[in-house]
Amino acid sequence: MATPPLPDGSPSPEVVDIERALYRITYLSSRARQHERLMAAAGVPLDRAGAALLRKMADAEPMRPGELAARLGVEASHVTRTVQHLEKSGHVVRVPDPDDRRAQRIQLTDAGRQAVARIRETGVRGMQAALAHWSPDDLRRLATLFHRMVDDFLAHAADEDTEPTPTR
Repeated sequence: MATPPLPDGSPSPEVVDIERALYRITYLSSRARQHERLMAAAGVPLDRAGAALLRKMADAEPMRPGELAARLGVEASHVTRTVQHLEKSGHVVRVPDPDDRRAQRIQLTDAGRQAVARIRETGVRGMQAALAHWSPDDLRRLATLFHRMVDDFLAHAADEDTEPTPTR
């Protein structure tokens, strides 16, 4: 059942509450101090850009820098600098693109995969500690609804990307 806006066109109070909660968790998870704690606990000395890039790459095949930038929603030059740092630290390598030998793709090394695994494991342990008092049923419901919400957000974003831009 859809949650329509109120008769005056304003969003429902539930949607307002969800937006506020999402803002709070996004703010908490994106704080520099929180990132530094996570990296220290994981034993991975990466900045936020490097960690984000490695996590994105861990869920995909090797990809071109431009494709990686698009998936991260950043400029290609940002990815180029981050990849250079990650190459120096041994987390990624450039490999030939099998579809176009003139191009290169970025690929995780074993060290990069191990770093992502430690970051994720540390993050999950922290989340487990924070939610330790939740019942298994509540955790299942949250996981189900959260995945549903993300899927709906992605579908909505895709719909907006395919809509024609109004002309004047």
